[in-house]
Amino acid sequence: MADTILLVEDDQDIARSLTKALESSGYRVIAVDNGTEARSIIEHVRPDLILLDLMLPDTDGLVLTTALKTLTRAPIIICSARQEQVDRVLGLKLGADDFVPKPFDLDELEARIEAVLRRASRVREPASPPPDQIRVGELVISQSRGTVNLAGQQVHLTPTEYRLLVALASRPDEVLSRENLGQLVWGYQDLGTGHLIDVHIGRLRLKLRRASKAAPIIVTVRGKGYTIGSDDTTRAAGADQAVAHSAGAQLGGQRHTR
Repeated sequence: MADTILLVEDDQDIARSLTKALESSGYRVIAVDNGTEARSIIEHVRPDLILLDLMLPDTDGLVLTTALKTLTRAPIIICSARQEQVDRVLGLKLGADDFVPKPFDLDELEARIEAVLRRASRVREPASPPPDQIRVGELVISQSRGTVNLAGQQVHLTPTEYRLLVALASRPDEVLSRENLGQLVWGYQDLGTGHLIDVHIGRLRLKLRRASKAAPIIVTVRGKGYTIGSDDTTRAAGADQAVAHSAGAQLGGQRHTR
């Protein structure tokens, strides 16, 4: 039986030519042009492999990668004109099996498809996929749909804010440094990511507070990073860290003046 490839590509010319080429090579191809259709198709069809573009009309392809990994065990090859190193690294960290930049050579793409399918065939009993939903208090993140709900109300986040929230919410009550968050959100860290994390944390806090008073608390733990929790114990932990840091600084100053 022919392997089934789910092609998620919004450029109709590329989708048509790629479908024709892959079908002539013996594959069965199902083509869709947006993330919503991709999720819907997977509920009814079990593809053997997914070819995924990052620039889709209704969602960011990196967010969709995470969502698809909760719905299927099929390997994912990202094919994208976005060739920045961060997209390559983050795509692979989020679960993609390969990254092919556009424009690509068709023979090379087919060779990569064959290689990925061979690897997948040797691992037909992988570990169970991660849980679809992440909960922190009344906050519910659906990774398969890429949505965030707070007290029953949907919260609209940017792709970066979404990945940042997932990183924090999947590790509740654990303090994550700016470096850790930069690695989890962008796949790399440099001197500028710490400031970017602070900016996005501020925007994320504001959106959550505006959505509901029941929003989980994102606490700044001075000198260490950020943590998220659903009750006042998290706020108290952050305050204790701040007080301890302040006391230590004062003690150090007193020792210095003696």
